Amino acid sequence: MIINKLLINLLILQEDVTGPKDKEGEIDINPTSIIEKLDKWLDSFIKALPNILIGIAILIAFVFISRWVGNLVKKMLKNKGRKNFGDLLGSFTRYLVMIGGIALALTIMAPNLSPADLIAGMGVSSVAIGFAFQDILQNWLAGILILLRQPFEIGDQIIVNNYEGTVEKIKTRATIITTYDGKRVVIPNNTVYNTSVVVKTAHEFIRSQYDIGLGYDENYLEAMKILKETVQKIDGVTSEKPVETLVWDQADSWLTIRVRWWTKSDRASVVHVWSDVIHDTQQAMNEAGIDLPFPTQVEVHNAHDLKEARDDKEREINIHKETKSKKASENNKNEGEE
Repeated sequence: MIINKLLINLLILQEDVTGPKDKEGEIDINPTSIIEKLDKWLDSFIKALPNILIGIAILIAFVFISRWVGNLVKKMLKNKGRKNFGDLLGSFTRYLVMIGGIALALTIMAPNLSPADLIAGMGVSSVAIGFAFQDILQNWLAGILILLRQPFEIGDQIIVNNYEGTVEKIKTRATIITTYDGKRVVIPNNTVYNTSVVVKTAHEFIRSQYDIGLGYDENYLEAMKILKETVQKIDGVTSEKPVETLVWDQADSWLTIRVRWWTKSDRASVVHVWSDVIHDTQQAMNEAGIDLPFPTQVEVHNAHDLKEARDDKEREINIHKETKSKKASENNKNEGEE
C-alpha cells in the first residue's frame, strides 16, 4: 500500500511539472511553453547582439570604404584622360567592395554561416541572375570592352548599324550618339561591339572626291590644270596632302575627271568644303569657256521597220529639195520680170 501511494504521488508530481497531457480532438493552449520559447529567443538575441552590432558597424564602414575606393578609381582614370571608363570602373569597384562587406557582416552576425556557404549560395544565384539578365550582362560587358579597348572615343563621329553621328556617351548598357540633324540614338553596347563601326574622325584628315564631265572636244589637260589650281585655293582644303585630278571614265557624252582633296575629318568641314568645291569649279569652268555637257538622248522613230524609216527619211529629203527648187524658180522668174 505504501509503495502504491508513492507511485501515485510521483505521477501527480510529474503531471504538475510537465503540464497537462494532450487531449485528442482539442487545441491545447499552453501559455507556459509559449513564454519559455519567447524567453529562449530573447536569450539568443541578447547573446547574438554584440555580433549583430559589430556586423552593422562593419557594414556601415564598408559603405564609406566602397565610396572612397570608387571615387579613387574614377579620379585616377580621369587624370589619365579616361573619365568615361573611370565612371564605369569606379561604380563596378564600389559595388564589388560593398558585396564583400555584406558577406563579411553576415558571417559575423550569423557565426553558423560560413564563407563557403555564402560563396555556394552566390554561385547558384549568379547562374539564375545570368539567365534572367543575359542581355543586360552582355551589354554591360561589351561596354567595359569598348571603354577598355577604345575603338572610338567621346566626340568621335561614327557610322554604326546604319546610324551616323557624334558619340555623346558610352554607358554601361548602351552607346548614345547624336545624329547630324539633332536626333539622339541609343544603340546597345552588344550591337556596337559585334558589328562593324566606321570611325570617320579616327584620323585628322579625310579624303573627298567629286566627278566632273568634260566635252570630248575640250582640252581636258588644260581643264584638269584649272580644276586642280581652283581646288587648292579653297579655304579648308589642306596643303599637307596633294589635290589630285584623274581621268576616270569615258561616258557617252563626256570625259569624266575625278577630283580628290583632303580636309579636316569632322562632318562640318567636309560638307562646307564640298559645297565650295562644286561652286568654285563650276565658276572656273565657265570663266575658261570649257563646256560641261548635259546627257545626250537620241530618239529613233519607227524603229520597228528600218526600211520604212529610211523611206520616210528619203521622202522628207525629196520634199525639202522640191521646196527649195520651187523657191529658186520663183526667185529667178521674179528677177527676169524686173
